[in-house]
Formats: sequence, C-alpha cells, structure tokens
Amino acid sequence: MTWQPSLGAWCHSGMAHFRVWAPQVEQVELVLWRTTGKPNARLLAKDSGGYFYGSYADIASGDLYQYLLDGKGPFPDPASRFQPRGVHGPSQVVNSRTFTWEDGEWSGVELNRLVLYELHIGAFTPGGSFKATAERFRYLRDLGITGIELMPIADFDGQHNWGYDGVDLFSPAHCYGSPQELRELINQAHKTGLAVFLDVVYNHLGPAGAYLGQFSPFYFSKHHCSPWGPAVNLDGPQSQHVRAFLNENALYWLHEYRFDGLRLDATHALVDESHPPWLSELSLAVRSSLEGSSRHVHLIAEDSRNLAHLVKSKAEQGWGLDGVWSDDFHHQIRRCLVNDQEGFFRCYSGSAHDIAETVQKGWFFRGQRFEFWGRNRGTDPSGIPPFRFVFCIQNHDQIGNRPFGERLHHQIDLAAYRAASTLLLLAPQTPLLFMGQEWAAGSPFLFFTDHDAELGTKITEGRRREFSHFKAFQDPEPFSLIPDPQDPLTFLKSRLMWEETRREPHESVLRLYRRLLEIRSQEFVSREVVSVPSRMFSVNEYGLVLLRQGCVGKKFLMLIWLCGPGMISLPEGEVPDSIWESVMTTEDVLYAPDPLPPQIQPSPVVVSFQRPGAVILKSKAATK
Repeated sequence: MTWQPSLGAWCHSGMAHFRVWAPQVEQVELVLWRTTGKPNARLLAKDSGGYFYGSYADIASGDLYQYLLDGKGPFPDPASRFQPRGVHGPSQVVNSRTFTWEDGEWSGVELNRLVLYELHIGAFTPGGSFKATAERFRYLRDLGITGIELMPIADFDGQHNWGYDGVDLFSPAHCYGSPQELRELINQAHKTGLAVFLDVVYNHLGPAGAYLGQFSPFYFSKHHCSPWGPAVNLDGPQSQHVRAFLNENALYWLHEYRFDGLRLDATHALVDESHPPWLSELSLAVRSSLEGSSRHVHLIAEDSRNLAHLVKSKAEQGWGLDGVWSDDFHHQIRRCLVNDQEGFFRCYSGSAHDIAETVQKGWFFRGQRFEFWGRNRGTDPSGIPPFRFVFCIQNHDQIGNRPFGERLHHQIDLAAYRAASTLLLLAPQTPLLFMGQEWAAGSPFLFFTDHDAELGTKITEGRRREFSHFKAFQDPEPFSLIPDPQDPLTFLKSRLMWEETRREPHESVLRLYRRLLEIRSQEFVSREVVSVPSRMFSVNEYGLVLLRQGCVGKKFLMLIWLCGPGMISLPEGEVPDSIWESVMTTEDVLYAPDPLPPQIQPSPVVVSFQRPGAVILKSKAATK
C-alpha cells in the first residue's frame, strides 16, 4: 500500500496529526474537549496552499476536538473520522492502527465472480447496526452472495436516513456503531468470503450539518448546479483541492477500512468540464495506491447516461472505472411485468425483443432519442464484457422512490417474479439484489428521514410534491396516504422481517434464489466461460431464450416466459444441435408451493407454459 492520510486527524509514530484546508481563513485553532477541565485551544500552522496543520504527542485516540475559524465556531472537522455525538458535535481522534485484522490473505473478489447484495444497515436487521449486520454474513454466503454493498454510511443528521443526506464523508454514522465495529464488520465479511462495497455520495451534501462551506467557499461551484443545489466544484477555481479531498475520502475507505470497492452515486450529477475529468483522476489515484498489491478493488458508477467510456481503459481513452449500473434492464422488466408508463418508463416498450436486446448489448439506449430527456441518450457499448454492467430488478431507488415503497413482487404474481429472477441471476451481467428480494420480503422500503421539525416539514411537503403529477394522485385521498418520511413508523416498516424466511411462500422463493446462484457459481463464472459470448433472443411477444456456455463443454439453454400462458418453440438450427435434459424449472415443487409444471419437449425444443416461468436445460451430449 502506498497511501498515507493527509487530511483530518490520524495517529502515527506516537503523535496525533491534524490537517485541514481553509484557504480564506487567517487563523485556525484546534479546540480539545477533555473529560475534565476547560477546552484547550492550540493554534495551527498554515502553509502556502491554505492548509492548517499540527502534530501533538499528548493527544490520543478517543480525544474530542473541533476547529475555530478566525474565532468563529467551533466546527467539526470536514474529514472527521467519527462524530460520536452527531454531526453538530465534536469530532473524535481515531487510531486505525490499533485494530487487528484477521482476514489473512484476502485479496477480494474478481469482477466476473461478483453477485452483489445491496443493504441498508439500519433496516437490514432488527438491531440496525454494524454488529447486527455482520451476524448475517454466513446466511449471505450460503445464499450465493459474493459481495455486499452498503448503502451510504457517512454520518447524517438524525437517527435514521437512507444515507444520501450524509455530511461527514469520513465518519461512519454514529447510530450504526463505532469505527472499530465497522472494521470488524469488514473483517468478518472477508473471513466469511464476502467482499464489501460502500456506496459513496460525492455529488452533493445533505441539508443539515454540512460545515464544509464554513472552511472554504470553493467546495461548491459558482457556475454549475445540481438537482440538490450548487454543484460540487470539480472544475472551477481551487477545484484541485476539492478533487484532492474527494480522492482522499475514496482512498481512506479503501485502505483504512479495506473496503473492496466503491459504488459512486449518481456520477451523471457530477458537473465537470475539466480534462481529464475528476472520475478519471479518481480511477488513476486508486490504481496508483494499489500498485504492487494483489487486491481486487472495483469502482462502479451509477450513471444514467449509458457512456461506454466510463468503463473503458485509459488506453482506450476511457475513464478507467470497472463497472456501471445499467438501469435499462430494470426499466424494461418493470414495463413488461407491471406496465409502468409514467416518467421515464414511457421510453421503454418492455417487449421481449427489447429485453433481449438490453441483455445482449448491456444497455438499451445506445444513441437513440430518449423522449423523457428530449434528446439522444447513450453510446455503443460493443466490446465491453457483460460483467461490467450491473443489472437488477429492484434496488433502493426503484423501490423507495415509489410512493408506497412497493417491491416488484408486491405488484406481480410470484410466477412472473420467479421468471424475472431467473433471467437476472443467470444473465451474463453482474446481478445486484436488494435486501429481502431473495425471499420476496413482505416489508416495503420507504423513504425515511429524521430531521428537526422545521426541515422535516419541508422534506414531507417536498416528498408529496414529487408525486403530484402522477395520475394516481390527482385525487386528494390517495395523495394523503403517502407515508410521511419523518414518521418513525415509516422507518420501522422498512425493516426486514426475517421470520418470513421460515414460512411460505417466502421459503420457496429463497430456495429458488439459492439454487439459481448455485448454478451461476458452478457453471458461469470461470474465466474460460465468461470469455465465450452468450446469446439472448426473443421468440415472440413474451418468450426469451438465453444460450450460455457452461463448464467442461456443457451448454445451457434458459427459456423464460414472462406473461400469461404460452409456448416457446425453437426451430431446428436456432440453437446448437444437442440432446437437452432438464436441470430445473421455476414450477418445481421446491420453488412453487402451487406448481403448474410446463410441458417440455427436448428435441426439437418446445416448452408449453401454463403461466410465467423459466425452464433451464443443459446439453447431455457434446454439441456440434
């Protein structure tokens, strides 16, 4: 590892080191809050770049401190390692070197082997903590998950929040536990065989407790705006220091906590006209910090623009990220199964043809006009390996940004849900599950906050305004039923109910997910297999066929029917000649409490479905 901290407070060689950027401030005082006696203030030195610094032998891990800026404040450290009393309180010195890692030779998970599981620390377990989350890792490993993705944990105002209102980017949210408990979570994950990804938000700060602007007005752009207000300054005066702050944050999580990767939130909202752009600089900084290391560390962007250069290498004039969320797949599936038509969903047909094209290409919009934006969208992703695209059929955004937090399986029958799940888990892209999806959880995932009364009222009103243009809310009665984000019950209703996993129909869905992920792991993740292109095509309005190479020369044929009863008939020559045998169907009694098995004719392949479902066949003899 070649990275060392340069911002915040850190311990090294018996000293506590402090460094903070405040270029337009004349004097910064370090205020120490001892357990006894009066606060102690120490004047920091200033360098030519506007950084204030100092090192002290009598300050130790656990001590609390703040900064006075030309006598104003005191304010928490912008790079605080921990805020034990909340975002408005003092920062705490944390010595990361005292933690004993036990993950041995852990080097991470290769990108082609990733199965991601997105979870919210507060809502994943009844305990709602880092410690309680770690207690479920064996369950996730046995399910077939190889990487967990934590929704943002940067400290936020209040006791519960999605995390996208974070204001202390270096501080784990104090309501979830201590920095040591977060390290133990990652330590336990690695010992269990799980990679850990962190969702980081660099496009905006939350509305309460954000003190960056007190230290420098240059953190935010005077020329660009984002959906949340002034954009983060990535290309204006002094932006090199802002970029350095964000780079430091990313490297901090990857090295001090040993996260295996970062999910970069809404990179399309990073307004950046510089060359090279900051995302390219970030990728280079991460790679440079890992030089000589065997670790697999991945940067995955959430970006709605469908830009191929995000995940192309520097040699290909790309920005060097490892993966990108491809929301087109989710949108096509919902349009097909739920018939969502408002907002951006009107740009999708949901036809089997368009779903197949999305899987075959990686995303659907590759330069076509996107009516919701009023302009063309996307680029050609040809040549990008499928596993660099992250697919899902539900995630925190697509559930929680619905008025009532409905999950996909709350709006369709389980037969169709099993079919869509099969496609997600056996397609060549990297699948992402949202917590509870694997057992068709009964709990919704609602939008929740915990701000003070004045700000909370604005949040509640703004939330309801978001849905005012939807047809379903033109009448006042349903409009008034939208859950209040500020109501503590809104948060509590979003917690998973783990007892569901022991009763039907949830138990059957869980068995299905385990079996599908077992097939994926055993057959489709080796380097030799992923290098063989798969083939996805439609046969009619609702029928899909996926042909994939498995291990030791086997071929797999997945036939998926999405709506109502119907038949998939493959003419001779459509797939390689072979004797096909059934591996499983989603109507097997193990996976369907009320099975309606499809009729399967293996040669030529004809499958008659009584309702939505999936059939998995494999070649029995060598294919020609």
